[in-house]
Amino acid sequence: MKSRMRNHVQLRESVRPRNEQVRREIQGFLRAVDSYPERFAREPRVSFQQHLCSVFAASQEQQRRRG
Repeated sequence: MKSRMRNHVQLRESVRPRNEQVRREIQGFLRAVDSYPERFAREPRVSFQQHLCSVFAASQEQQRRRG
């Protein structure tokens, strides 16, 4: 019984970092959705995909600086 409980705890702990990563990705996507109209007004040729990639790149750069 203890072995099964220990495995369950380890599984839950290993899922947590993945959940945090998914949460960051969703937040980044929502930031891109929110900021795209302003960017499109300045740069009409920028696609949403290009904008999304730039938002994620900026986010990753900020995380590297913190880490």
